[in-house]
Amino acid sequence: MMLTLRLVAAVGLVLAPLMAQPALAQTELRIALQDEPDTLDPATNWSFVGRIVLQSMCDKLVDVDAQGTIVPMLATAWTWSADGTVLTFRLRDKVTFHDGTPFDAEAVKYNLDRALTMKESRRRSEIDVIAGMEVVDPLTLAISLKQPSVPLLAALSDRAGMMVSPKAGRELGAELTRKPVCAGPYRFVENKPQDRIVFEKFPQHWRAADYAFDRLIFKGLPDSSVRLLNLRAGQFDIIDRLAPTDVGQVEKDASLAVHKATGLGYYNITFNIGNGAGANPAIAQSKLVRQAIDLAIDRKAINDVAFEGRFVAANQPFATGSTYFDPSRPVPARDVAAAKAKLKQAGLSDLTFTMLVPTDPQRQQVAQIVQAMLAEAGITLKVVSNELMSLLDAGRQGKFEAHLIGWSGRVDPDLNVTPLLSCKAAGNDGRYCNPALDDVLAQARATADVTARKALYAQVTATILDDAPVIYLYDPVWIFATTAKLKGFKAFPDGIIRLEGVTPAR
Repeated sequence: MMLTLRLVAAVGLVLAPLMAQPALAQTELRIALQDEPDTLDPATNWSFVGRIVLQSMCDKLVDVDAQGTIVPMLATAWTWSADGTVLTFRLRDKVTFHDGTPFDAEAVKYNLDRALTMKESRRRSEIDVIAGMEVVDPLTLAISLKQPSVPLLAALSDRAGMMVSPKAGRELGAELTRKPVCAGPYRFVENKPQDRIVFEKFPQHWRAADYAFDRLIFKGLPDSSVRLLNLRAGQFDIIDRLAPTDVGQVEKDASLAVHKATGLGYYNITFNIGNGAGANPAIAQSKLVRQAIDLAIDRKAINDVAFEGRFVAANQPFATGSTYFDPSRPVPARDVAAAKAKLKQAGLSDLTFTMLVPTDPQRQQVAQIVQAMLAEAGITLKVVSNELMSLLDAGRQGKFEAHLIGWSGRVDPDLNVTPLLSCKAAGNDGRYCNPALDDVLAQARATADVTARKALYAQVTATILDDAPVIYLYDPVWIFATTAKLKGFKAFPDGIIRLEGVTPAR
């Protein structure tokens, strides 16, 4: 049976551009996401939904399986030198990019150089440990490191490891996002902002037989209720981030299926500490003020009210189930009196600040709950709704005092901190900088010993909780809903949709 799109109007939203499509004599999979991606270039993308969309278009050197283990993809094998400073990849043979350019060691070298040197790159801090690269032969690349770095392999399982055509990259530069060319199972057809992104199957892909659908259509729909109503009406086959409050009713619907995986990441409030004139001086200049905001928040209440207790109240950069979670620092109880005392200690009797929040209902509700809690501590929070791409842009430019945003998490703990809070990281929107924290992170990256790393990441957690450049609120559970006719779909701990082995009912 072919999964097709059918006419429906839901909650005042009519997807006219999508439904103007003629009936197609091919299998088509339609996916509704919470947001639209900011770019379709792996080097510059910064949005979580961008990771989902790029997964189907841009193969990576390595990937992550459902257990969170790093597995081969475009690299078939890898070895580390005895001192941990050289990582050598053996690459898959007979792989081509969508424009016919061959994939080889030179292509990998080009991509990593591009990620390291491109002005707009968001990947630099993830792989800047690379000191040099040697093309040993067409299918072997040796990467020399400045110092041992355990997280590098994990970084290459995400956008830093996604390969674009060197030919297209050289021709288009930063404009590659308009017409991306990768080596994945699907190739780019069109991107119509506020409407849809369309891919078609790439017949020459090395695993083409594992992908059942001829055409993919992605659409951003911030409202989870609208996503669900459209799924029920046959508009979509997969929706991401089913609202926790809807899980029970969907599980009772025989025409639908729910898929869940415990996540690796978190949602947090990020403060502008030093990114231009947009910072609030009171917040930027005093950790006491940031600590006061933290003390006024009841994380358990947020989880119970907004998510029916299905998420996890959190206060650390590492998920509760992670090896690197520090059990000696549990989620603190709310303490309004202590929050007021911290403000007084900072020389303030009250505080007003603005927080940017994405437009989806869940994060809007979280913001409203936080707003009410802070008010009881003499803190006035002004909530400003922003479409996600606008919010991300404001973050990069420092045009914010605080924003509420999520990090989808990575399999290596370093990548839950360094890209966001190290001094020179491109993703450090708040420009928080603590050289002592950077030193500890560097030590943790250089050792593979789990016991030693746990002790170092306990120091990382302690520093972040004391400085409070961000306030961690909760760890999400990735919840997807699909039509029951879809077979083989699995939820992964990184929240990324992977379509190999997913098929329509026959």
